[in-house]
Amino acid sequence: MKKDRRQLDPSELFGRVVSILETARINVIRTVNSEMVTAYWLIGREIVEEIQEGEERAEYGRSSIKVLSAKLNERFGKGFSVQNLELFRRFYLAFQDRESTELVGLNENPTQCVGYSAGFMPSLGWSHYRALMRVDHPAARAYYEREAASNGWSVRQLERQIHSLFFDRLLKSKEQEKMQACLEAEPGALRPIDIIKDPYVLEFLDLPESHELSETALENALISTLQQFLLELGQGFAFVARQMRITLDGDHFYPDLTFYHIRLKCYVVVDLKTEKLTHGDVGQMQLYVNYFDREIRGEDDNPTVGLLLCTEKNDAVVRYILGEENEQIFAAKYQLALPTKEQLEAELRKERLLIEECVSNYITR
Repeated sequence: MKKDRRQLDPSELFGRVVSILETARINVIRTVNSEMVTAYWLIGREIVEEIQEGEERAEYGRSSIKVLSAKLNERFGKGFSVQNLELFRRFYLAFQDRESTELVGLNENPTQCVGYSAGFMPSLGWSHYRALMRVDHPAARAYYEREAASNGWSVRQLERQIHSLFFDRLLKSKEQEKMQACLEAEPGALRPIDIIKDPYVLEFLDLPESHELSETALENALISTLQQFLLELGQGFAFVARQMRITLDGDHFYPDLTFYHIRLKCYVVVDLKTEKLTHGDVGQMQLYVNYFDREIRGEDDNPTVGLLLCTEKNDAVVRYILGEENEQIFAAKYQLALPTKEQLEAELRKERLLIEECVSNYITR
């Protein structure tokens, strides 16, 4: 027996049909993008395997790519220039690890690759992977790929995170012992220290780096660009309130920004400082954290995290006030412009030596 259904208004019917078609179109585009990413990887693999490394085959390789480019353009039209084929080759070399998911028999007949998947993220297109190819460090590249897929980053957002060294700043914010603990932690385990970066780059605010900048002006700018600020904070942050009032025996306090971290299941209170961090700032944040833990935090929530964003900090002050075992309150610097290329390269060299030493010690244990 047919189920009775109310009669739809023509405009409502149109809206439902449009929704169906738009969803189908998005799914088709996503499928096509995913298939093309895999196809480019396979083409890159064919080129790499045909043109083996070695000086004696270098000239042969260059001529082979030119011939292949001309024939492909004749058969399929534009899109297979020598430069693009070289990109496919580099794409395969950057993601050779995906070969472990290969289908049986594909080597013998590479034309039979219907439904083949090299383990790429279906939601990421070729433009995403072109950006990822420019990341040299394999661990950083894998991190950006995973975060871009899980957060739905556009190509522009992904490129910003790469250019602002999101991954390196996240690692830099951990001391070597804490980095070691992070490596030894259970997969999927997440702690407050894992979400803190240092420094935070707020170049999207388009504010001058000046001592005259007020905390109110900084806060206003962050609120007006909240989407970019959430992206800079990282995955899992949800905005809760601005200047939430805390009243204690008639005295009022106003933490600048309050977030909730979905994965950590805890409140994150952020206070903005336009000068060097003082012991009074740390003490005030301790008050905020204690208040949230006692008055706001629910039964299923984890302890509140406090984050002090400042132009200059003193880690010793934080340690002596809060103790060595502190895992709730963190101080991090922010800067209003991306560092220069020279500054980035110098910082990267220093930090990667530390990271590689830490990883090496863990592997050889």
